[in-house]
Amino acid sequence: PRARVIRDGDTLDLAVSGVVADDLLLLSPGDQVVVDGTVVDAAGLEVDESLLTGEADPVDKAAGDEVLSGSFVSAGSGLYRATHIGSGSYAATLAEEARRFTLVGSELRSGVDLVLRWLTMLIPPAAGLLLVRLLVTEDLWQEALRGTVAAAVAMVPDGLVLLTSLSFIVGVITLARRRALARELASVELLARVDTLCLDKTGTITTGEISLADLEVIGATTAADAAAAVGAMAGADPSPNPTLAALATALPDPGWTVIDAVPFSSARKWAAATFAPLGLDDASRVVHHLGAPDVLLPVGEWSVARDRVAELADDGHRVLVVTRSSYDPDAPTDELPSARLPLCLVLLTDTVKAEVPEILAWFVEQGLDLKVISGDHPATVAAVARRAGIPGAEEGVDARTLPDDPEMLAEALTGDLVDRSVFGRVTPHQKQAMVRALQARGRTVAMTGDGVNDVLALKDADMGIAMGSGSSASRAVAQLVLLDDRFSTLPRVVAEGRRVINNIERVANLFLTKATYAVLLTVLVGLFGVPFPFLPKQLTLIGTVSIGLPGFFLALAPDDSLVRPGFLPRVLRWSLPAGVAASAATFVCYEVVRRSDASLAEARTAATLTLLGVGLAILLGISRPLRPWKLALAAAMAGLYAVTMAWPFARDYFELVVPSDSVWLTAAICMAAGGLLVAVAPRITALLLMGRVRGR
Repeated sequence: PRARVIRDGDTLDLAVSGVVADDLLLLSPGDQVVVDGTVVDAAGLEVDESLLTGEADPVDKAAGDEVLSGSFVSAGSGLYRATHIGSGSYAATLAEEARRFTLVGSELRSGVDLVLRWLTMLIPPAAGLLLVRLLVTEDLWQEALRGTVAAAVAMVPDGLVLLTSLSFIVGVITLARRRALARELASVELLARVDTLCLDKTGTITTGEISLADLEVIGATTAADAAAAVGAMAGADPSPNPTLAALATALPDPGWTVIDAVPFSSARKWAAATFAPLGLDDASRVVHHLGAPDVLLPVGEWSVARDRVAELADDGHRVLVVTRSSYDPDAPTDELPSARLPLCLVLLTDTVKAEVPEILAWFVEQGLDLKVISGDHPATVAAVARRAGIPGAEEGVDARTLPDDPEMLAEALTGDLVDRSVFGRVTPHQKQAMVRALQARGRTVAMTGDGVNDVLALKDADMGIAMGSGSSASRAVAQLVLLDDRFSTLPRVVAEGRRVINNIERVANLFLTKATYAVLLTVLVGLFGVPFPFLPKQLTLIGTVSIGLPGFFLALAPDDSLVRPGFLPRVLRWSLPAGVAASAATFVCYEVVRRSDASLAEARTAATLTLLGVGLAILLGISRPLRPWKLALAAAMAGLYAVTMAWPFARDYFELVVPSDSVWLTAAICMAAGGLLVAVAPRITALLLMGRVRGR
């Protein structure tokens, strides 16, 4: 954009970079306000600040009022003095705050990172203990080293990070096909964890356009006459404003001949047109006016209609009136005739997106708390929220009455106002403060928006959701961008997040169970001073067939069951007892066979069989609820075990031997005992923990 600047009495056309403080700038309809400033002179000046404040209707500006860069002149003209330019402007300040980058808070990522840190501290001392003990007991240092390497490999959850990342990547790709762009991998999980969804009105719930809601005829006017008059007024202006464009879309132009037209002026608050419906002679000409009821309705009529107009406004309607008067060729066109006959009230409303009520009802069913936060008038926002089906939208809260103190604001939002879901006249910084206040009370907050006024709240929310048609600033800070503005995409995002979370939890259970039994077996071997129960190849077989391959399929499986908080504690409650059960069954089987007359190769084969069998029980345990495909997966893994033992080449490659009947029996008993322990140990642990919590 460029600026028209008055310097030394001359009007200059300058680039924005050429504007300096205290410059006088001219404004006319369609101009962009390029720097912040103070109005010096105004003639019916109206400014559209929707991108900055969220206020949908143009704002009247008079001398002394502030104008902000990024807003547009919708009507009138004026002169203002530049006060803040460049990085000091309001919009630039918002953009600077938005540039501060922070990673998305991911419970999955933090949980996996914490597990890896724990294992990083556990594995070196456990492996060191084993190496020292094996060097003492083994005849060859190579065997000691081989056993230590095998143990270390088993303790590392090598596929956990890979499958977690793979699940996230698949989720991001799936969302991209739905025209939803995730800015980070972890964004996929966030909406599934959200319990409070804050919605901006314009662009999210509504299309951002107004539409004709109804015509209310006055007096003896017929509905057909009212529709014809409004349609004619809408078609009379060659450059219609958004209001006239909405009327022209809803009502056909009757084709009356337009003799003269006076465009809408914010100073007059009306538009006029002279028509010749029946011919071109003066006798058939009529004058119609369209504008504010308090201006166009005669005093007597206005006193009667005032309550009705107020009632309609409280319902979220913008109310105009159409009047008719006789044509007077000598009357000035920019003045109202004294005799005006009211024809009808014109009710305009924000257009609610068709899919929004159904989608919001779905979110309510899922237990989410919905909040509408907008810069518009509270009554207007509440009316739109009611039409969208949002609970608690009977009355809007004026944000100007809310406390500025963050602690008091948090207390109000979760206390006296906990059941209120509509907030109007909210400034950008108030939106940010409200998001932070809800978070301070333990809420997980998602925020939707499309304007510069939403940037701060989008950035601070646990998940910011921007519209593709919104401002570049809002798209830049949001974790998720709906490229086609379709609100109906969000349930798909939730479903994908649930799939990722639930599947990663299963995968984490698998790998942490493996790490647990590997660490425990390593410690037991180090304490008892016995040869390590497995060779590296055998651990590769166990890890591939009971952990890696099943984990891959589980990570990509469909699952839209509800997500519960507490990912890591829940994983530990399952995997630690299961790992203890698996290590106990395996070590007992190994020692029983090793202390018999069987060879070390038979003992290792028995340990491998036992751990493979218990691994099947672990796989079935974490796959609940069981589906046919999950049972087929477990059967396929069992088939691989059988093929490995039956095929001489595979058996020799993994250094396994055909065990004797007594070894088979021992392994079968330990498998059954281990499988039973895997089934009951996590439940017993959970019950014990619940008992301790209740006891406290």
